[in-house]
Amino acid sequence: MTDNSAIKSRRIFSAENLSLLTPVFRRHRFRLILGFTALLGVDFFQLLTPRFIKRAVDALEDGTASGAILLQCAGYIMLLAVGIACCRFLWRYLIIGFSRMLERDLRDRLVAHLLTLDRRFFQRHTTGELMALSSNDLAAVQLATGMGMIAAVDALVMTLAALAFMAYINPTLTIIAVAPMPILAITTRMLSAHLHKRFNKVQEQFASMTEFARSTISSIHLLKAYTQEQFQTEQYGQMGKVYIRHNLKVAVIQGLLFPFSSLIGNCSLLLVLFFGGRLTVQGTITIGDFVAFISYLFMLTWPMMAIGWVANLFQRGATSLARIKRIFDEEPELRDVVSSEPLPAQSGEMRLERLSFTYPGQATPALADVTVAFTKGLVGVVGKTGSGKTTLCHVLTRLYQIDAGVFFLGERDVNTLPVAAVRNTIAYVPQEATIFSETIQANIALGKIDASMEEIEKAAKAASIHDEIMSFADGYQSRVGEKGVKLSGGQRQRIALARALLLDRPIVIIDDGLSAVDTETEHAILQQIAAYLQGKTCIVISHRVAPLAEADKILVMDKGKIVAQGEHQELLESNTFYATIYSHQTDSLVREG
Repeated sequence: MTDNSAIKSRRIFSAENLSLLTPVFRRHRFRLILGFTALLGVDFFQLLTPRFIKRAVDALEDGTASGAILLQCAGYIMLLAVGIACCRFLWRYLIIGFSRMLERDLRDRLVAHLLTLDRRFFQRHTTGELMALSSNDLAAVQLATGMGMIAAVDALVMTLAALAFMAYINPTLTIIAVAPMPILAITTRMLSAHLHKRFNKVQEQFASMTEFARSTISSIHLLKAYTQEQFQTEQYGQMGKVYIRHNLKVAVIQGLLFPFSSLIGNCSLLLVLFFGGRLTVQGTITIGDFVAFISYLFMLTWPMMAIGWVANLFQRGATSLARIKRIFDEEPELRDVVSSEPLPAQSGEMRLERLSFTYPGQATPALADVTVAFTKGLVGVVGKTGSGKTTLCHVLTRLYQIDAGVFFLGERDVNTLPVAAVRNTIAYVPQEATIFSETIQANIALGKIDASMEEIEKAAKAASIHDEIMSFADGYQSRVGEKGVKLSGGQRQRIALARALLLDRPIVIIDDGLSAVDTETEHAILQQIAAYLQGKTCIVISHRVAPLAEADKILVMDKGKIVAQGEHQELLESNTFYATIYSHQTDSLVREG
């Protein structure tokens, strides 16, 4: 981050970023009022203590002290100590508790916002970065709004009150005592500016390390297969060294703030001892006044030391809140609409008219002038790798924004329909089956969590995975590990297929979702799910032509265009590319047989 951007981040923290926190402060305002009242109670009781010490010392000095007077002063000091303890418990419970509630609320809102963002955002931001935001950065904000806020208010109140009591004793001595403080204020401001930039680098490096660790663990089998354990260890070690180096630069600033604050406090104490001692000897102030003044000066030492600590907490919080705010400022590129109109009655039929689509940042269109109608029945899509088959699926499932007037659901332009409403008409099986570290039952019921066991088993049988599930020790309650590590590729794909069938939606899109099974099994599965597809539109993308031979219509794609469409026999006779693929694949099957 440049100096200008760092300054901009600090300005945003003081204005726009605080809007993230305002609703939480407003909602818990009574808790905060009570908490800060208790905090002020602590300060008030602490400020009264030197007055009773002064009374006891003055009584000893002028010879009027008695056991009863000293015991009375001790009793008052004890009562003040009890009051301090009770109030301190209250402010810790109320204000620190509030900071934890704020952290929870901000985390919930962050996760909810992330779920609204589209694919392009997640292509620009790593998982590690987002994990760092929801852990380290939120912790920094929590500290700033917890102990940081407490220390700031406490230091301000104690400073003003202690100065008032000191001025009451002797204004001149008070001016002498606070003379070094402007130096501390100027130095703290200068060091805090550097702290902001250095802490931002710490958080960025932590995000990189988190992402590296995540990708390493998730790819552990591949790394072991390629014997890259040592290399990964060394890489992570190097990243750790950079992280430590950035942290040490932050520690330098912190190391200067705290000792310098103590130095200024000790300088003030030295001045008070010298000039205050002379005033006591001259009789301008009493010994009790001098002792009380020293006590108030010691109370000022904490605020002076707190300046560095509070500056550190607030700068960390400012940096982290700015990073979080940048995520909240992100908006999905896929524009949504609010519509009270019901979906078209024939919502299982889709139509594309001269649709073209180019991925953001790319020059060559991934789809070019595509015109096709998807009606009820089985539609197959074939083509070379990179021909646009998966892009077609992404467009149909509304993962990207498209122009108006090119994609219709029934007779309605999808841009006039809520995105969720369009997606709720589609059951999608992607190329890579996403399996969660849960039970098989939970994975199949992902889109329909209230599904009965009978419905789940029926979908699993249609996807030809039920018998294999029952062979596991715990059947449908078997846990499959992270990303389904305990399952084969074919099992993962068929569980994903069962998940889609369970939704019972009018449109089913299978994007090469059976590539991990053999051709015969794929053909058998497509025939078996036919009962599920009655009255539905089913689009199957496959690299294998043979299983699609019975499709109602087959689309042939090349370079983002539909170069041919028709029934299987029709394409064999009219399209050389399709005939060549079919011939090659069937000949291979004969040879393997």
